[in-house]
Amino acid sequence: MPPRILNVLELQEQLQDEQIATLVHRFYERVQHESLLGPVFAQHIADEEWPEHLDKMVRFWSTILRGTNRYTGNPMIVHSNVPALTAAHFTRWLELFREVAEEHLPQVIADSILQRAERMGRSLRGALSL
Repeated sequence: MPPRILNVLELQEQLQDEQIATLVHRFYERVQHESLLGPVFAQHIADEEWPEHLDKMVRFWSTILRGTNRYTGNPMIVHSNVPALTAAHFTRWLELFREVAEEHLPQVIADSILQRAERMGRSLRGALSL
């Protein structure tokens, strides 16, 4: 049986800001120590810039998942300025994101977030021709 995916309104109602913050912080803790992703992030985010980056990512995911309009920016431009990105980076990013989401969120919320993350990843990969 396929996973149950919450619609936009259900996800907005069930997902709390604290859960988004936990997801983002735990995910990027792992990213920084991950052998494929860590070096790419280290090249573009200095140690002292991590708090600002984490805040930006919480705002981004809040906007994507809860419709809060807290994020302003263009992920396509940001990712196009990272020439070292490959399809393998996107695959690993999604694997790690899935692990963290499933560890820290109820399954139906994790599945709903992951569906959106996978769609976004496909869109970015396509636009970057990866």
